[in-house]
Amino acid sequence: MKELWQSRTSFVLASIGSAIGLGNIWRFPYVCYECGGGAFLIPFLVALLTAGIPLMVLEYSVGHKFSLPAPLALGNLKKGFEILGWFALLIGFGIATYYAVIMGWAFNYLGYSFNIAWGDNTQAFFFEQFLKISESPMQLGSVQWMIALGLILTWIAIVAAIWKGAKTVGKVVYFTVIIPWLILLVFVARGLTLPGALEGLKYYLTPNFGALLNYRVWLHAYSQVFFSLTIGFGVQITYASFLPRDSDVVNNAFLVSLADAATAFIGGFAVFSTLGYYANQTGLPVSEVVQSGPQLAFVTYPTIIRLLPFGSVVFGTLFFLMLLTLGIDSAFSLVEAGAASLIEKFKLKRFHVNIGFALIAGLIGLIYTTRSGLYWLDIVDYFMNNFGLLVVGILMCVAVGWFYKHEEIREYANGKSDFKIGKWWDFSIKYFTPVVVGALFITNVIDRVKAAYGGYSRIAEFLGGWLVIIAFVIVAFLLFKKKGRA
Repeated sequence: MKELWQSRTSFVLASIGSAIGLGNIWRFPYVCYECGGGAFLIPFLVALLTAGIPLMVLEYSVGHKFSLPAPLALGNLKKGFEILGWFALLIGFGIATYYAVIMGWAFNYLGYSFNIAWGDNTQAFFFEQFLKISESPMQLGSVQWMIALGLILTWIAIVAAIWKGAKTVGKVVYFTVIIPWLILLVFVARGLTLPGALEGLKYYLTPNFGALLNYRVWLHAYSQVFFSLTIGFGVQITYASFLPRDSDVVNNAFLVSLADAATAFIGGFAVFSTLGYYANQTGLPVSEVVQSGPQLAFVTYPTIIRLLPFGSVVFGTLFFLMLLTLGIDSAFSLVEAGAASLIEKFKLKRFHVNIGFALIAGLIGLIYTTRSGLYWLDIVDYFMNNFGLLVVGILMCVAVGWFYKHEEIREYANGKSDFKIGKWWDFSIKYFTPVVVGALFITNVIDRVKAAYGGYSRIAEFLGGWLVIIAFVIVAFLLFKKKGRA
């Protein structure tokens, strides 16, 4: 008997939990910070309205219409598009391998927060004592066993959450969605009361319109929307396939998309108000207090926590607990989408799939626990988000807009919803999103032809980027060709 969500609330919370994750509290604030503060909010909103919400409606509609996980649902549009579904799941798999390591860092830092073990020099603690970072990606070094332990704990938590599929996920998300939201509100309230908070908020909310002329700002906006909403991973198609036949489609798509965007926006208040406080305490301008994405969560924030006039242990514990509870439902949604697809096509036992997924992803994740792990994480993350997800988004629009009756998908969605979508959705799916995202993708490819990403060597870029993408295409094709059990 097919698993179904026990209630609409379970589905909405699971979808929101998948969307709301580290991308909202760690990735969104840093990308916003790097792209000129308030200037980033404009392309982010445009990307949400022109690609995020239309693609969310598309994924929910396809999953619900065919009542099948991503590869098989897309295969019903046109047989060959099953490959696209497997490729999307493999991109999610690739992200899960390092996402779990970041959560492993958070497990370690949750323990460190009880006595503020990172001390005065949080940068030296993170890079030299915790990561023991090497000089380049090719200098792997040994596995850091405390990080590996955090990785193991993460995978135990993920497997436990999806043990019985939608049944256990539907219960877990009541805690993993509500708890981090409550903690986030505590951080917003605390941040707004800190000296210098207004300077941080000014940087966050004041647009630098010159930044809008930089295509990379728009590229980051679209990739952030894809990453944050978990579209292009096959997750939302799979989650929608667990809905009862009379369930709403369009309302849920708008609700989840806007809830995710609101969380990212409100999370920005928590982060930038505390960055303003940090700038106030150090005498640095807000634009110079963060150097990298991981540094925001594991260097800058621990420094801010240490500088707080009171309650450092409490706020440190709450912060890393928030990261863990935010991250866990995004992580297990990536696994559940892949597991459901393998179970559906090959009639495998859930126990075997869950354990196998965790073991394979965990073993691959050990690469990120080595001394050069941060470099490989950076390279793989860049290629998964700026190439993998964007390709899936473009091809999904092409699949529905050009190789299937997109009007039929719109009419199906409207027939299941109180709130109707119009022909603007057709235009977005068929023309606007594939053209705009395609142009950003091509421009980014040209940039990578001119120079390797991040100043890394060409061999490191190839191994951590292009080779991974090529391998996923090959594996997706093999999964498509392999016959499922009757």
